Amino acid sequence: MAVTATDTKQLAEGYAKAWTSGDVETALTFLKEDVVCDAPPGRIEGVAAYRPFTQEFVNVLTRATVTKVLADEESAAIVYSFDTQWIKDFRCSEYMTIEDGKIKHITTIFDRLPAAEAAKAAEAARNSRG
Repeated sequence: MAVTATDTKQLAEGYAKAWTSGDVETALTFLKEDVVCDAPPGRIEGVAAYRPFTQEFVNVLTRATVTKVLADEESAAIVYSFDTQWIKDFRCSEYMTIEDGKIKHITTIFDRLPAAEAAKAAEAARNSRG
């Protein structure tokens, strides 16, 4: 059976809805076992390595909004906006390719500067308390 853009979009939306709601385990079911993610911190290979990468981010989320999902028969792009404990309106995009009904490759794009500035401010606050 041929895969349609609608199928790919529904797969991407299911993945995004799962992890942005905090359900990392369900999100992982949308991935091929040998998924590869290229993200600003570096390359992540396989579901076992992707789990802590995603969970770490989910742990600091206070709000997540999927702005848009675009898809064709072989790929999808998701645009997000997040609030974390330290950063408001943090923007991110993911481009993914689909193989055999699962996500095979994810390219995650975000500006690391707001996160680095928030970490620096949090460290300064800890140091000022003694």
